[in-house]
Amino acid sequence: MSQDKTPAEPSVDFGYERVPVSGKARRVAEVFHSVADKYDVMNDLMSMGVHRLWKRYAIWASQVHHGQRVLDLAGGTGDLASQFAERVGSQGEVVLADINAAMLARGRQRMVNDGWVGNVRYAQVNAECLPFPDNYFDCITIAFGLRNVTHKDRALRSMLRVVKPGGRVLVLEFSKPVVPGLKPIYDAYSFSVLPRLGKLIAGDAGSYKYLAESIRMHPDQPTLKNMMVDAGFERCDYFNLSGGIVALHRGYKL
Repeated sequence: MSQDKTPAEPSVDFGYERVPVSGKARRVAEVFHSVADKYDVMNDLMSMGVHRLWKRYAIWASQVHHGQRVLDLAGGTGDLASQFAERVGSQGEVVLADINAAMLARGRQRMVNDGWVGNVRYAQVNAECLPFPDNYFDCITIAFGLRNVTHKDRALRSMLRVVKPGGRVLVLEFSKPVVPGLKPIYDAYSFSVLPRLGKLIAGDAGSYKYLAESIRMHPDQPTLKNMMVDAGFERCDYFNLSGGIVALHRGYKL
């Protein structure tokens, strides 16, 4: 007599590894808990400071202005949130949000130390099920965080729900190089240099190996644009930065 077997749990990518869907969030949390204290230093070293220019471009493209509400998802240590807080002023609101408690604590400490106390809130949230009212934010950003989300489609739909009609969502993320000859150089740097930097500076080569792998598993520019369209965004476009190493995707809720 045959015995019933419990169906295997679906799996999802964690870098090049396949893990159960229920386990990815925990694995990602372990990565960012490990690197939180050295996150800013490593960002500067890994990108040779260029990440600041990528984020500055995202701030410009956001069109955020005085009095608006902004949600900065996967906000980490507050690079974007601090600039948004200055732009929206005392009549506006910025929510610095992250799923990882250690990263959120670092961001809050930095924001308070920099004097941003009146118009900034903090929230530990899962991007797939945002705990905010419908049509609440004028702008939502997620910088270098979407590739770590288990169900990217759910996260995009959740963002669409809480952004206002006429509002926009911006996804700043590592992407696929489009300049001829750049990919092999970028791959060599990612898989040889990044883990060594991680071991030397953060004492954690494995997390930066995951970083390189997660970038390769992330959808390319046209695929992510189509995902945003499928989620319900309008007027979707993207802008390649640094030869496509990074891309800024933008979509509107009409």
